Amino acid sequence: MNLKDTIIASLVPIFLGFGFVIAKPAFESFPPILLMGIRFIFAASILIWWFPIPKGYLKKIFIASFIANTLQYSITYTGLNLIDASAAVLLVQTEVPFGVIFAYFMLKEIPTIRALVGISVAFVGVYILTGSPNLDGKFIGIALTILGSAIWALGQVIVKPLSKEINPLALVAWLAFFSGPILIGISNILEGNSLNYLTNASINHWMIAIYIGFIMQPITYGCFYYVLKNNPLYKVLPIVTMGIPPTGLLAAIFILGEKPTVELFIGGSVIIIGVIMILYTKKKGVKE
Repeated sequence: MNLKDTIIASLVPIFLGFGFVIAKPAFESFPPILLMGIRFIFAASILIWWFPIPKGYLKKIFIASFIANTLQYSITYTGLNLIDASAAVLLVQTEVPFGVIFAYFMLKEIPTIRALVGISVAFVGVYILTGSPNLDGKFIGIALTILGSAIWALGQVIVKPLSKEINPLALVAWLAFFSGPILIGISNILEGNSLNYLTNASINHWMIAIYIGFIMQPITYGCFYYVLKNNPLYKVLPIVTMGIPPTGLLAAIFILGEKPTVELFIGGSVIIIGVIMILYTKKKGVKE
């Protein structure tokens, strides 16, 4: 990966980790699925006009959008709403071992012994982390966050071929175009009347929605898909994945005032060790 792509990839965890954490206060005004719907509608509204309809790809984009955006974000952020952001930002690192598992079944990529050990280590870390007093009685939130990570990994396997055929920002725009309205519809069914939430939301929470929709979403995934288009996934993931925990933890501690427990730090460290073992076992010369 050249210097330019490395710098661009480094922006992703900064915006993503910070945005993931500051979304939590906005749940006071917007329930999670509604907030994600607003996020994607905002992103699509400023991007969609700049790119032509990607004819011939709409069906694939819709499927990718439903899995990588609609399902993943509704599940992950519902989980985030039920647990501390500091714990959630570590649990989402399980997307890497899940990525290896999906790559094996869908792409027939056989993981190395070290990668298999890394997967085991990562899930041992999850077990340790879930013993934190902050997560006591919050099994549903933990399960949803981990499930969302698995779906994210599946989504990236589906999105990667599209990132090679479609402009990165155009891909962000059209993925958001499909997922935003669907998420709003799901929110109306599961979370109640969206109009009531929208009219009663505080200005501070609207500012968060504006940030994650108009700024974070286009920049984060525009950069991610751009770098993914030009580089193998195994070169991109270390930069993106390793940058999210420190960014997210610092934001949770200094912005939300959370106090991570010893179990969280130990479990999170074990998860990250497992992830590193997975990410740095890719053999040179293996095609993506």
